[in-house]
Amino acid sequence: MTKNHPFHLVDYSPWPLLGAFGAMISMMGLIKWFHLFNSNLFLIGNLITIIIMYQWWRDVTRESTFQGHHTNSVSLGLRWGMILFITSEIFFFISFFWGFFHSSLTPSIELGMIWPPKSIMTFNPIQIPLLNTLILLSSGLTVTWAHHGLMENNYNQAFQGLLISIILGFYFTLLQGIEYYESSFNISDSVYGSCFFMATGFHGLHVIIGSIFLSSCLIRLILLHFSSWHHFGFEAAAWYWHFVDVVWLFLYISIYWWGS
Repeated sequence: MTKNHPFHLVDYSPWPLLGAFGAMISMMGLIKWFHLFNSNLFLIGNLITIIIMYQWWRDVTRESTFQGHHTNSVSLGLRWGMILFITSEIFFFISFFWGFFHSSLTPSIELGMIWPPKSIMTFNPIQIPLLNTLILLSSGLTVTWAHHGLMENNYNQAFQGLLISIILGFYFTLLQGIEYYESSFNISDSVYGSCFFMATGFHGLHVIIGSIFLSSCLIRLILLHFSSWHHFGFEAAAWYWHFVDVVWLFLYISIYWWGS
């Protein structure tokens, strides 16, 4: 079939509907886990979502790399889509910061009118949080190094920079898990615990997603899917990773340093 426009009209795909079905099962499993302390349904939902993600990303990779459907116009649309997605994520985190500053600037009488609340032993901001800050900032540098290596057709440097970024991302997650394990308070300990674990926990989830995003880019780099001018998949991952970096800086300054 011929067409007289540069856009790509995708074929009928089962993945959006099945992806929504997997997300619904995960959410129902999360509720079951909270109330009945049984995580089986949550794990099944996550498994379904991961399988669908793999197949959906596989189809998009085929469209862009092997079928040549991602023209300049399509690529521009994908760029705007990623920009709007990151903007929506920024507003998602603004709600957490709003709740935190609302409670911390005017602590209620139930909190003893002090911040942090009297029963909360906060984390030392110059220990694991500062180390995690250095790790994320370093990973931002290495992913930029990888991007410049790719633009200059230096696949060796792109591979090294991307691999280091992924290792630092998973190292950050490991340290945050240790921090949570050693915490003297939990998510149900006053509004401080709720704000702390919601904000840092969702950021940690974004770090895991970003690490998987970069890992998929590393596999595609090894398979020579990227060129110096056609690599938006990698660019989108780098944008997302820089967004994660910036959000962490705000979290560190406001919650770990100022809020403690």
